[in-house]
Amino acid sequence: MTTNKASGKLWLYDTTLRDGAQGEGVQFSLENKLDYIRAMQEWGAPYIEAGWPGASPKDDELFAALRAEGPFRRPERIVAFGSTCKAGTQADQSPVLRALAASGAKTATIFGKSWELHVREVLRTDEAENLRLIRASIEFLTQSGLEVFFDAEHFFDGWKENRDFAWRVLEAALGGGARGVVLCDTNGGALPEEVQRGVRETREAFSPEILGIHAHNDGGLAVANTLAAVAAGANQFHCCWNGYGERCGNANLGTLVSLLQLKLGYEVVGPDRTERLAYLSRYAAELANTFFDERQPFLGRSAFAHKAGMHVDAVLKDSRTFEHIEPALVGNTRRMLISEQAGRAGVWERMRRLRPGIGKDHPGVAEAMRRIKEKENEGYQFEAAEGSLDLLLLRALGGFAEPFTLEDYHVWSDPARGELDSVAVVKVAVDGSSLHLAAEGDGPVNALDRALRRALSAFFPALERSELIDYKVRVLDGSRGTGAQVRVLAETRFGLAKWGTIGVSANILRASAGALLDALYVVILREQGAL
Repeated sequence: MTTNKASGKLWLYDTTLRDGAQGEGVQFSLENKLDYIRAMQEWGAPYIEAGWPGASPKDDELFAALRAEGPFRRPERIVAFGSTCKAGTQADQSPVLRALAASGAKTATIFGKSWELHVREVLRTDEAENLRLIRASIEFLTQSGLEVFFDAEHFFDGWKENRDFAWRVLEAALGGGARGVVLCDTNGGALPEEVQRGVRETREAFSPEILGIHAHNDGGLAVANTLAAVAAGANQFHCCWNGYGERCGNANLGTLVSLLQLKLGYEVVGPDRTERLAYLSRYAAELANTFFDERQPFLGRSAFAHKAGMHVDAVLKDSRTFEHIEPALVGNTRRMLISEQAGRAGVWERMRRLRPGIGKDHPGVAEAMRRIKEKENEGYQFEAAEGSLDLLLLRALGGFAEPFTLEDYHVWSDPARGELDSVAVVKVAVDGSSLHLAAEGDGPVNALDRALRRALSAFFPALERSELIDYKVRVLDGSRGTGAQVRVLAETRFGLAKWGTIGVSANILRASAGALLDALYVVILREQGAL
């Protein structure tokens, strides 16, 4: 249960697993959904929309698993989603409504049409029948013991075209016993002033116990429209982690909670729970198997990243100069991007993470700056390769002993071999011992990565828990054709942590080997607590 400063309660309604899963490229397995629900209940989200029982075997299995596990008994409500009964049918005979009533959930949200266009052209019925099926559907669910929210689909389009028609829809829903109505900008084309006026007039006309806002992002205004609705009296807001959802997505949960709680003073979640936002945002991305947007407000790695030397110097003196909140409030961290534009202050700040006691005049700082400029002149770029940067800084401090040495390697490819068309043989030295190993791979870089991990995993088991998740090659001087210098960026994941490493050479395999070696070094040093 959450409170706000003005209107009693402000309810977060998370629809990531249902509406968010309708986004292109977003996919949750059954276990993903169960893990997600556990995490969100632990965090304290008041409403978690799990799915649509009866719509798919996966959602049927999900609700069966939830009934067996018992999370329906927690105060954080798991919501079952569905539709009204079909035109011309009775509510008590509707398979959709029966599935909702049998789902085990204590709360159901059903949608219905609030735009005359949809009633006429999509449902192919009249207003009277539309009102009947809305009221009857909600009456059936409330009589079955459920708390019911009515999602007024296409509300703002319908309200702008025929306000009285849209309001008769809400009147039918509330008359049927709905605890609240949700005004949905389904097409995502409403403007904040329209949303604010629609919510305010609806609040004045009906005074529902719960008045929700469900904003899509087709106009890039989902967050702004949600804030406008809350300012006008909405006390429930629907949202998805990372802005997932159909077409351009829904209102971003992390952005909204950060704004509402930290900027506007509402208590959406517990006062110490915003510190979990960055973690949960990434956790949702991992479960959905999607790339995380590092430029996401508040929660992305770029949100508090500073590159220009003057900016870095100012932030170190007073973070308010270039940061609108403290990163730790949302579980994020400040980053000083090191490049040829960086000054001594930025390099020193990053080195202090590795060696907290060093002063700004430590000789390692000047040495690191020299090495960075030298490397960038060769084509290195450390903004996306913080793993390699940390290794460079450790070496400049004189405190980095390489945990292993790659003494020799050979790689060859034969396209006739099929999928595993490449073989790599490596010779590594660890603690005075040499080891030869070979591995096949899908291409020379994959073969080299596999061979190195196979050779080293017995000494450093953490390598088995890490993986190469991205690999990019960029030609630095196209005028030299196949003899040009290339920059290889590799991204590695270890648990929920990710970092980049870099290699540069005219030989693409040598550049790749440099990036791969740095990645393995970082895994080992992180496991040992040296990074």
